[in-house]
Amino acid sequence: MQADYTAKPVSNDKRAAIVKHVQAGENKDEVAKWLLVNECTVRRVWSKYQKQGYYEPEPLNCGRKTLVNKTTMDAIVAKIKHQPDITLLEFIDEFKLPISKSALCRKLRKLGLTFKKNTPSKQTTNPKSSGSTHNLSQNTTRTKRIDHLLA
Repeated sequence: MQADYTAKPVSNDKRAAIVKHVQAGENKDEVAKWLLVNECTVRRVWSKYQKQGYYEPEPLNCGRKTLVNKTTMDAIVAKIKHQPDITLLEFIDEFKLPISKSALCRKLRKLGLTFKKNTPSKQTTNPKSSGSTHNLSQNTTRTKRIDHLLA
């Protein structure tokens, strides 16, 4: 069984005590022993307080930052409502977006916006539609036979 040596964040109460004691002129190593924290933690908290004027930890902004902010996405949604036949590449050009076509498509899907442009040259035809009257008559005959047996 391995011991868990992950560092836990120092509470704001301990940070305040570190600043209070170091401001009072006490030795940083002794402050660390009294508060049961590492000496480096005391130095780091004190240094941050001297440079920035506060000791609270910075928020953890984990992960990759988004390249398209909320206001741009709102403008894109408004543009879709105004011009629903616009393509993804036209969005990228018009808004000068630093993302790919597929990334924009994923963002729009997350917002619940999906669309497929089907130009006349790319329209699909139903292969079963030709000669469907023959198939329809066969199906009708079969239905009549089933209805006759059930009656």
